[in-house]
Amino acid sequence: MTVKQSFAAVVVAAAISVGSIWGYDQYRQNHSSAWDNQQNSSLFKNASYTETSPGGPGVDFEKAASKAVPSVVHIKTLTKAKQAAMPDLQNSPFRDFFGDGFDDMFGGRGNMQSQVQRASGSGVIVSADGYIVTNNHVVDGADELTVTLSNNKTYKGKVIGRDASSDLAVVKIDATNLSYMNFANSDDVHLGQWVLAIGYPLNLDATVTSGIVSAKSRSLGINGRQSKTPLEAFIQTDAAINPGNSGGALVNTDGDLIGINSAIASPTGSYAGYGYAIPSNMVKKITGDIVKYGSAKRAYLGIMFGSDQMSDEDRQKANIKDGVGVYVMDVSQNSAAAEAGIQKGDFITKINGVAINTGTEIIERIAAMHAGDKLNVSYQRNGSEKTVTVILKGDAGTYALLKEQAVDQLGASFESLDPQKAAQLGISGGVQVKSLSQGVLSEQTRIKEGFIVTKVNGRSVTSVDALKGAIENGGSSVVISGIYPSQPNREYQYALNDLQ
Repeated sequence: MTVKQSFAAVVVAAAISVGSIWGYDQYRQNHSSAWDNQQNSSLFKNASYTETSPGGPGVDFEKAASKAVPSVVHIKTLTKAKQAAMPDLQNSPFRDFFGDGFDDMFGGRGNMQSQVQRASGSGVIVSADGYIVTNNHVVDGADELTVTLSNNKTYKGKVIGRDASSDLAVVKIDATNLSYMNFANSDDVHLGQWVLAIGYPLNLDATVTSGIVSAKSRSLGINGRQSKTPLEAFIQTDAAINPGNSGGALVNTDGDLIGINSAIASPTGSYAGYGYAIPSNMVKKITGDIVKYGSAKRAYLGIMFGSDQMSDEDRQKANIKDGVGVYVMDVSQNSAAAEAGIQKGDFITKINGVAINTGTEIIERIAAMHAGDKLNVSYQRNGSEKTVTVILKGDAGTYALLKEQAVDQLGASFESLDPQKAAQLGISGGVQVKSLSQGVLSEQTRIKEGFIVTKVNGRSVTSVDALKGAIENGGSSVVISGIYPSQPNREYQYALNDLQ
């Protein structure tokens, strides 16, 4: 999103590794730009550290820190230089005039090369055999990962899987007998509870800060930058969280994990506000899915909700207390909620006996559950309360559908290149663009119909299915390489960004 509300008083920023990026100044400026907040019109930008929150008197964090620090790692990423096509040169009206000599006279093939980008973040070891949880935005697009333990041992890391909706990812290192962190039950976290934030901010060594839990189930709208289906229910804390802390641990006074640090709020871009962590119950479920299946598997209740959609008069008629419950705006057909008898206009008040005040609280609880899990949902209808047992449904096609949308976003139809034609062009195969419509290709590049895609992120593609698979697994940014039949000896590369 673009900066449209620069007068906003509060700035919410992804506590990402760009705080430690060096090199290309424009790259840093891009990541320092602000985005509209979906909830309170806050602006997103990077923050820098100014001070820490002091620990309260009589609180001893030494035991928790000594237990947790060995399980928190430093993740350094490197994104190799990629050539991006310069659209103005590729479609220049002078190309036809100068012919084949145009590229040589005006900058090679009309490509420009971005500089190598380095960044750093944090991660949490969750198993003795080297599985590490971090934020998706820490590793997204990285070509190389280096993981450094608290004892300064260094390993090469590999991304096992990512979930943009929750901003979580799993990295694996080849190691055994590692110190790992235990998951606490984030449902047991209470306001005012003392916590520690542990990570590697500003490219420093392991750093511990203290604070309290300021709020729960916060929705910031920040994950909407990287996913069309964002999952947000943050734990808010005043413990100092800075650039480079992303993916680090928020722990209780027992040294157990209650959240993965992900974002900060600040009016100036310097630490002066709050940090936000993904609750451990969500982390445990989603990253467990990634390790087991390679992707997150969602469970669905099947309702649309709006906390402010019911008037005070309607609340009074329904005998509903102010500030309690979530109004059901609609119910999906054949959904878990529909089969349990929940209807449009109902007011959900409890899940498994726990009072529900916001839709974000529903998201938090469902996100930590699996398809087939049962939960008791209490709701009010016509002034009376009823409790039903809901069996959550999974949507086996949802994750694949979301990924396929990345292909749909290209706005093109493709056809596998005939082997005979490929041989004539001197290539092993490819996928030809047959037609173009509105989409990423037309908006971000000057690709023309007839272009033959031969590689995605450096890997050969020789069929439409291979192209789809490469796009779906390529993350939010990919580089497409290929040729035009009229110039089979010239390779063009196009960088595509913001794929969902």
